[in-house]
Amino acid sequence: MGWIYLLLAGVCEIGWPFGLKMAQLSGAHRLVWIIAAVLAMAVSGVLLYCAQKTIPMGTAYAVWTGIGAIGAFVLGIICFKDPVGMLRIISVTLIVLGLIGLKLAPS
Repeated sequence: MGWIYLLLAGVCEIGWPFGLKMAQLSGAHRLVWIIAAVLAMAVSGVLLYCAQKTIPMGTAYAVWTGIGAIGAFVLGIICFKDPVGMLRIISVTLIVLGLIGLKLAPS
């Protein structure tokens, strides 16, 4: 169950930078996006707390931030036309490989 909590926490971790970016881009709905970002932060933190009951803290934190970083990277490319370069893709691939290694490593 801890890994499910951690996966959900990582998905929520993607929500807050997305919400903050949307707040920058939308004048009339700025406050709504800021509130959404804060809620995503809070839910993400609670789920991380739950995950750490069964997953070592360092592993949980690394996976949590990694999911958030990869998700924000992909959303940035898809939604905001962030640059896509070979070095950026290789770097994110290394993060993915690191997360896989943490999941497969004995705890």
